[in-house]
Amino acid sequence: MVLTWRAVVLAAVGAVPVALWPVPGVVLVWLLVVAAVCALDVALAASPRQVTVQRTVPTSVRLGTPVDSRLVVTNAAGRRLRAVVRDAWPPSLAARDDSGSRQTHTDPSRPVRDARHPVDLAPGDSVRLRTPLLPTRRGDRYAGPVTVRTLGPLRVAGRQAAIPVGGRVRVLPEFTSRRHLPSRLARLREMDGRAAVQVRGEGTEFDSLREYVVGDDVRSIDWRATARGGDVVVRTWRPERDRRVVVVLDTGRTSAARIGTVDDGSVNVGGTRFEASVEAALLLGALADRAGDRVQVLAYDRTVRARVAGASGPRLLPAMADALAAVEPVLLETDWTGLVGQVRARVSQRSLVVLLTSLDPAAVETGLLPVVDRLTGTHQVVVAAVADADVTTLAAGRDTVEEVYDAAAASRGDLDRSAVAAVLRQHGAEVLEALPDQLAPRLADTYLALKAAGRL
Repeated sequence: MVLTWRAVVLAAVGAVPVALWPVPGVVLVWLLVVAAVCALDVALAASPRQVTVQRTVPTSVRLGTPVDSRLVVTNAAGRRLRAVVRDAWPPSLAARDDSGSRQTHTDPSRPVRDARHPVDLAPGDSVRLRTPLLPTRRGDRYAGPVTVRTLGPLRVAGRQAAIPVGGRVRVLPEFTSRRHLPSRLARLREMDGRAAVQVRGEGTEFDSLREYVVGDDVRSIDWRATARGGDVVVRTWRPERDRRVVVVLDTGRTSAARIGTVDDGSVNVGGTRFEASVEAALLLGALADRAGDRVQVLAYDRTVRARVAGASGPRLLPAMADALAAVEPVLLETDWTGLVGQVRARVSQRSLVVLLTSLDPAAVETGLLPVVDRLTGTHQVVVAAVADADVTTLAAGRDTVEEVYDAAAASRGDLDRSAVAAVLRQHGAEVLEALPDQLAPRLADTYLALKAAGRL
């Protein structure tokens, strides 16, 4: 049994007869009256167990994209249903009440943990209820039970039951770095359509023949074509297509660190390093696929958390987003020996291997450095790391003594990371570190530069 505010008011009204007839029996009589009214209201209330509920919700949605959870509530009881229906969702889905004045997804109302809908149904009737949701975290989000609280005709008391109704929404990565894709695709088309790339040997692909001009490499002369036509002609080459690109996302403890993000010049509290790595992986995957390369994705710490292989074209990005949606960093040291073994087991020919991790000196020196030669000996390796905007802000502070000490510590950290990056470059790896908003475009630019130079 549940009581409403009306039961409290009814009990408070008893103060009037008690004040008029201050006899102990009056209090007892009034309490019996309140109990009888509540019991009668409960008896007249429809049974919540006889209410059927069906939930409809999209299976997946991008982070930050509005979505609706819809309930179909049917009164299978023989009495009129006066009830409040609660559609419970995790707080990260920002469920909002859609009763009374109609809420929109752009309404800045305070998110609540669940949404309550008043219903009034005759026997056999049904009603559709809509709960607006706005996902704020990536991953699988499961709905809670639907709670039905029925009230009697006096609305003093009623019954309540939780009805298990399944529901799951997979919140996919937002892919905000998509805005950088058109400009990089334009550069890719320019790179493919421009005049000959004068490189020869591994990593290039024959494009066409043209007449020899002063300054051309004599090794590019096609002697057979020259003999047939009488004019000296040379072969032109373009960056080879159909290469393999392996994107490895480190899901170890360093990727779980929360970092600041820079947006329009202001520093805000951002997500984890892994979130920025996911954005960079999606942009690189989309660009490499458009370039005709075969893309594989691997999320790893001590075990494989996600893997995408064999997808291309319009299937690649959905496969990557779905595979990475439920992956979260773990508070464990990454097994770099195992990670290298995973990469070598999946690709044997020369490939571009992109390691999305951090340049934490302790983690790199004890984990990545001892094994990086096993990758750079066969593959072109790029180590891409996320820089923390908060550290950049600390390094710029000079107003107080505390800020000077903070700036010194931040600058020392920058020097340590620069030293680690220099050692990785000596081992043959390309290294880049960028703020979260800049990591994806910087990585895409690095890919285009390597492709233009014929180093893939």
